[in-house]
Parts: sequence; structure tokens; C-alpha cells
Amino acid sequence: MIENVPLMNIVRKINQELAISGQISQYQLNQIVEEGYKSVLNLCFADEECWWEDEQENTELLGLSYVNVPIKLENLNHQAALQVFQTISECPKPMLIHCDISIRSAGIVLLYIATKQGIDFEQAWQQTSKLCLLKK
Repeated sequence: MIENVPLMNIVRKINQELAISGQISQYQLNQIVEEGYKSVLNLCFADEECWWEDEQENTELLGLSYVNVPIKLENLNHQAALQVFQTISECPKPMLIHCDISIRSAGIVLLYIATKQGIDFEQAWQQTSKLCLLKK
């Protein structure tokens, strides 16, 4: 787990509502609260090396909403994406979306924004997968 890295080095603000990062630490979680974030969406699976066992408890103790929706971009389909998008829509903003090294979080946010702008999911997926170097 990353320790004592300044927030600006790990969190990439995409717009006024959404930011992405790789796995966060307790120190970084405290910084996120200070920056005004209201919720955290974790895209990691519990069996991943980046998994932080007490993340939900520590996040909620700081007054943030926390949701874990484990997903792998290479297995993403339209239905799974809609479930993640619904979670993003329902959570308080601003929101930090994170995973192990921020590729999943970047992909999900790009897809979310593109579909909100009216771009067809398949077209958005093709562009996102190119940017994230994935093959479907």
C-alpha cells in the first residue's frame, strides 16, 4: 500500500464530480476527506494484491460513502457497465473511483462520461479499450 504520497500525485480529477486513482492508503484517504470528496468507489476484487481489508470501515468512519463494485475491464459488458454507472450516479459527489493502478478507474470514468454525452456504449467501449490498451 502506498504511504504518505501527496494527494495531487495519486488523484487525477476528471471533472467537478469524478476523480480517479490507484489504490489509496489511510493517509491518502484522510487527504481525500480534506479535499471535500464525499464518496469512494473501489473497483478491486477482495483477492487482489491491492485489496485493503479495512478500507470500507476506515472510509465510512471518516464520513464518506463507500461502495465496492469489483470489475475487470477485460470482462466488462454493457449490462455490467450499467450497474457501475448506476452506482456512480447514486453516490454523493465529488467521488473518487479507484483500483490497483488506475487503469480500470480511468476506463470506467471514460465510458461513464461518454455514455452520458450520448455516445453509444459499443463506440465508447472501442475508444476506451484502445486508450486502456485492452482487447475485447
